[in-house]
Amino acid sequence: MFRYENREDELISKVEFLRRLGHSFLVVGILIGVSLGVGMMGYHVIEGLDWTDSFLNASMILGGMGPVDAMKSEAGKIFAGAYALYSGLAFLVLAGLLFAPVAHRILHSFHYESDQEEKKS
Repeated sequence: MFRYENREDELISKVEFLRRLGHSFLVVGILIGVSLGVGMMGYHVIEGLDWTDSFLNASMILGGMGPVDAMKSEAGKIFAGAYALYSGLAFLVLAGLLFAPVAHRILHSFHYESDQEEKKS
């Protein structure tokens, strides 16, 4: 895992920053893949949809659009509701993982610049 620099540390190089950003994209990609796989499995096993329809429903819910097919069974409805709640929370977490390196670099640059000005005076 990447260690974020402290207030006193210099800004990391652009190459290191891009590596950190790439790591965040990799983690988010893996989490999206796992989440999509769980959704597809649930729709396929619980509701009996074929794999293409399972992918469509899982990706639409994970993307925040809502299901395409109406659920016929009680178990399918409960799964779809739970998956939708999970997907909403996952969206927030994944967005945070993507934006954290960028936000940290911006905020760190403000601190680093103000610290450098204080050292000069």
